This record gives sequence, C-alpha cells and structure tokens, in this order.
Amino acid sequence: MAKINLYSDKQVSATSVSNIFIDEYMSDANGEFVKIYLYLLRQLNSSDAKFSISEIADKFEHTEKDIKRALNYWERMQLLHLEYDGNENLTGIQLLDAQSKEQPTSAALAPSTEEPKVTPAALEAPKKKSYSSDELKQFREQEAIEELLFIAEQYLGRTLTASDLNAIIYWFDELKFSPELIEYLIEYCVSKGHSSIRYIEKVALAWAESHCRTVEEAKLINGQYNQLYHTVMKAMGITGRILVSSETAYIDKWKNDFGFSIQLIQTACEKTIQAIHEPSFEYADRILSNWKANGVATLDDVAKVDSAHQKRQKTATTVSRAAAKNKFNNFDQRSYDYDQLEKMLLTTSVQ
Repeated sequence: MAKINLYSDKQVSATSVSNIFIDEYMSDANGEFVKIYLYLLRQLNSSDAKFSISEIADKFEHTEKDIKRALNYWERMQLLHLEYDGNENLTGIQLLDAQSKEQPTSAALAPSTEEPKVTPAALEAPKKKSYSSDELKQFREQEAIEELLFIAEQYLGRTLTASDLNAIIYWFDELKFSPELIEYLIEYCVSKGHSSIRYIEKVALAWAESHCRTVEEAKLINGQYNQLYHTVMKAMGITGRILVSSETAYIDKWKNDFGFSIQLIQTACEKTIQAIHEPSFEYADRILSNWKANGVATLDDVAKVDSAHQKRQKTATTVSRAAAKNKFNNFDQRSYDYDQLEKMLLTTSVQ
C-alpha cells in the first residue's frame, strides 16, 4: 500500500496534546480512536512522517478498516483532514488545531439535545418486533452482523443490551439497512453527542422515510457535507431533526434549477420566518420563484425589488385612504324643492 504523507497546519516541535482535546474530545471518543490520534501526533516528530494504514494496523493489532474508521471519526470531529487521489486512495492526513465545541465552524452542524422529529410517513415503517434469543442467535451467526455489533459496542462505549440488539436487528431486518449504513448511523449520532438507542432509532426512521439505503444518501440527507442544507436549516430555525426528501428537493431546485446563490436562498428563508414566523419551504419557494421571474440575481437586486414593492404598497395605501376620505362624496347628490315638500306635508296633515 502507498505511503501517506502526514503534516500539520502549524509548526510542531514537540509531542503535545491540546487541552481542548483532553477536555472536550477525549472522554467522548472510543479508546482505540484516541490511541490512533495520539499516534498521529507522535508521528509528526519522526524524521520521516510517512507511513501506511497497514503499518498502523500492525502496530495496534487492528484491521485496516478499524484504522480507517478511527481516521474518519476524527475527520468528522474536525481534528484532521483526509486527502485522497483520483482513485480514492488516502494520500495525506492534515492535523488541525482543536477548536472548542462551544465555537463550531460555520460548516458544522451544531449538536442538538432535542430528539429528531419523525413525520407521519416515517411512523408507517414496519412495526418493531421483539426478537427471541434464538432469532438473535441466527442473526449473529452472520459474520457481517457480528462485526457490526462489535463496532456498535466500540462506538457506544458499552456492552449492548437486549434492547440495543433488538433495535439494531430491526434496522437490518425490517428497515433493510445494510451493515455499512447502520455503522454510519451509529457513528454519525455518537459524533453529534447522542449515544441513546432511542435517539439513534429516531434518526433511522427519518432516514427510512427519506428512502435512504446507502451511506452516500445518508450523508446527503443529514446535510453534514452540504453547507447549503445547513444554511437553510439555520435560517429556517430547524433543529433536532434532519431534512426530509421533499425539503431537500426544494433546496436542490433553488440551487440547480434557479441557479441562486447560498446568500439569496438564505435571505429568502429568513424573509419566510419574518413573514409567517415558522419554517415553510412552500412559502420560501414562492419568494424565490417570484425573484426568478423578476430576474433577481444578487442581494442588490433583492433590495431593489423590496424597495419597488414598498413604493407600490405606499401608493396603494395612499389611494385607499383618499378613496375612504371622499367616500361620502362619491355618490350622486339629489336636489330637493323644499317649498314643494312643505306643501305636500301640509296637505297630508289636513286630510
């Protein structure tokens, strides 16, 4: 296997561990993952900071897949950046300065303590069953399942309970998730600070509702690698859940079909909240469709459209008030012969 070049975004003269890493990252990570990260820090001080995945695997008596899983975890935590060539071969690892979790970068999805919301469609997923010990044993006889359960214990940092086993087998057996997708599901939730099986299952149901069947589809759905999705969620005030397929379809339409920038889409979402005080992709779509029809392409264009709209509203209000003020005079006036009326009244009275 090809050698990998390891380098840092700063000059390192000694093997040191950031206090932020110790205080905020180390306690939540799998112990084996911590070992790999510390080993990378140490390798920066060697005369030739080049090595291969297989060499690390041999040193720690792990599989190469275990090492890649650890590297992917730390990249997800934004402590390193992995570089690949055109054939998807890992060629470089850049160690990054540890940033406090209290100050996430703009591209990161902030962890939420809320449980993800599940739409009615998601609740139509196959009914969850309680597997017998014999059924669980049959599933565990599959090598892929046994490996998946081992990995799940590593991520969750505990021995799996009967409830944990039932949930994982349900995702595999009824939701038809592959072992790779389940592994990513658990890894994703744990990286966001959630190790509760109940929480993870909520995410699984949301993915199932979005017809997610691969890791690549899951990455698109949760928006972890899509700054635009995250921007829309933030502008709409959406937290504690992931976007469903109908919502991402709107975003893709605005970006790909309309050709709008992230800034314009964000502005439309913010205007939606200002107007109706709740997230509505349909309302935002009306705004953006109107901008498209009026040739809006920049934020300056939005300002011009808003200014013209305000002028029209002001003119309409002025006209409306003037019409109301003159309402009394807007009907045909009648003229009366008061002398003749008086004679008619007198005649009627005498009779």
